[in-house]
Formats: sequence, structure tokens, C-alpha cells
Amino acid sequence: MGYQMTFKRYELKYLLSGQEKEQILQSMKGYMKLDSYGRTTIRNIYFDTDTFRLIRRSLEKPVYKEKLRVRSYQSVCQEDPVFVELKKKYQSVVYKRRLVLPQSQVMNSLGCGKLLPVNSQIGKEIRYFQKYYGSLLPAVFLSYEREAYYALDGSDFRVTFDENILYRKNELSLGSKIYGTPLLEKNQTLMEIKTAGGVPLWMSRALTRNRLFKTSFSKYGLAYQRMMAEREEQGGIRYA
Repeated sequence: MGYQMTFKRYELKYLLSGQEKEQILQSMKGYMKLDSYGRTTIRNIYFDTDTFRLIRRSLEKPVYKEKLRVRSYQSVCQEDPVFVELKKKYQSVVYKRRLVLPQSQVMNSLGCGKLLPVNSQIGKEIRYFQKYYGSLLPAVFLSYEREAYYALDGSDFRVTFDENILYRKNELSLGSKIYGTPLLEKNQTLMEIKTAGGVPLWMSRALTRNRLFKTSFSKYGLAYQRMMAEREEQGGIRYA
């Protein structure tokens, strides 16, 4: 059985220019610190049906939505650990179920449309998810460079900055090189505020001072929309 983790929090997203990022970083001094990993490249493989049922449903902005992905924080080999994540969102609250397993075990199951052979509580949730949606297979590879900051006061408040967000439909492997089509404009950053409670007053003031407003931004959702636009241009099928 792999190591298990569960998260419950709010995630607020903001698109920043390079100058706005620097202004927020200045406001964070004395309150937050870059984690020990520094700037890391995160790799993700999102799973979906052959008609992209999961992401199409998510883009409809329902009260409840869910996604399944496999993630690593570096290029991995067959026996290296990766994260299997079942991410759910209900009434703006994000719930994440996470298993840590060897990449070979994960991809030999999920990568081939087979049930994950793990009988822990989170493993059972993922297996139920697979059975409910039917055959799920790798749909898109999505990577980005992340800087993650944690609060110096010991609270669970976190801020992340994602840049160079890339997606592709081929070579869906966590051990592959980083390349793909960009989702952000040049010098643009996606900032995410993650908290189980409220936003600290100092951050609220920084957001107001810089006239920053939260936005709806789904990396996989935007990648799907771009892929469908490309398919339509090429005369392919467009899913409603």
C-alpha cells in the first residue's frame, strides 16, 4: 500500500504580469518563505475518457467536479515514486486524495485502463472513480515551473507561482523531456493562494493595492479547449 495524504482547502487563482508578481513578492517578505525545493518543474498526466467526459463536465462549472492525474516533481524512472491524485471540488472547496506509488505500478494499471490494485481507503475511492467513468486513459501531459511559498507563522497558508505552463498530446510519460505548447503569454504567471481558512489581512491588502482579482483558470481545461480548437481547424470531430 502506498503512502496516503488528504487535503481540504480553498484555491484562489490570479493571472499576474511580471511586474505584478514582483510587487506581490515584496508584500510577502516577512510573512512567507520559499520552500526548500526552490523552483521545481512539475509533470502531470491527466486521465479521461475517449470523449473527454471529465474535462467537458468540469468546464460546465458544476457544483461538484473531479479529476484524476498522476504527478511527479522531477523526471522519474520505473521504480521511482509518483503521486496518484483524485482531485474533487465541491462548492469552491477543493478536496485532494493522494497516493504515493512506484511509477511502474501506476502506469501498468492506469496507463492501460486497468483498475489500480490498491485496497486502502483512497485506493478504493480511485477504483470506484475508475469504475464509474469506465475506461480512463492518459489524455494530456501538462508541465510547469513552480515556486511554492509557505507561511512563517506556521499556518497552512501557501502561495504558489506557476510559469512556463506547457501541454502536449504525445509522449505521455513522467520520465520524458519538457516540451509542449504554452498556455500563458510571455512573462505571465499564474498565482494560486491555498488556504483552509481565510486570506491574511496583509495579503488581502496587497491584492487590493495591486488591483488583482481572482480568475477561473483550469490548466487541463484550457489545454483541452486549445486541443479541440486545433482539431476543429484540422477538420476533426468536436465534442459538445
